[in-house]
Amino acid sequence: MRSFEVKLEGTEKAIVETNKGNFWIELYSKDAPNTVSNFIRLGESGFYDGLTWHRYVEGFVIQGGDPTGTGMGDPGYTIDFEENERVHETGAVGMARKPDINSASCQFYIALNPLPQLDGKYCVFGIVTEGMDAVRQLRAADTILRIEVVR
Repeated sequence: MRSFEVKLEGTEKAIVETNKGNFWIELYSKDAPNTVSNFIRLGESGFYDGLTWHRYVEGFVIQGGDPTGTGMGDPGYTIDFEENERVHETGAVGMARKPDINSASCQFYIALNPLPQLDGKYCVFGIVTEGMDAVRQLRAADTILRIEVVR
C-alpha cells in the first residue's frame, strides 16, 4: 500500500480533457487526502494521458484510468480505502477497486446517476462541477487526453 506526500491546500480541482469535451472535478482533499494525492500524482505525471474510458454502463458509471484498457491494469501499487461521508450523487468521482477494499490504484469512475448502493464501499474523492454534458457523452473507447490539476 502506498501513501503519498502531495501538499494539499483544500482547493484542488482537476480539468479532465477528453475527445468528447472537458469537465472539471472538485477534489475532496480533506475527506480523502491520500486518494486525492494519488490522483494528483498520476495526473501531473501524465499517467492518464491517452488512456481510454474502458467501461460504460448506461445510467450507472463511466470508468477509466486503466493503463491496459481492460479493467485489470494498475500502476504497480494499491492505496488504502478512505472511508468518508461523501455520497454517490450524480457526478461523484470514485476510485474503482477489486473485491479487496484496499485495492484501489489508478482507475476511477464517474456516477451518471445517484448510486447509494455504493456509499461506504468505494471512496468518493471528488465531484464533477462543470461539464457533466461532456461526461454523459463518453463511452467505452473514448479517450482521456490529459488531466490538469489546478491549485
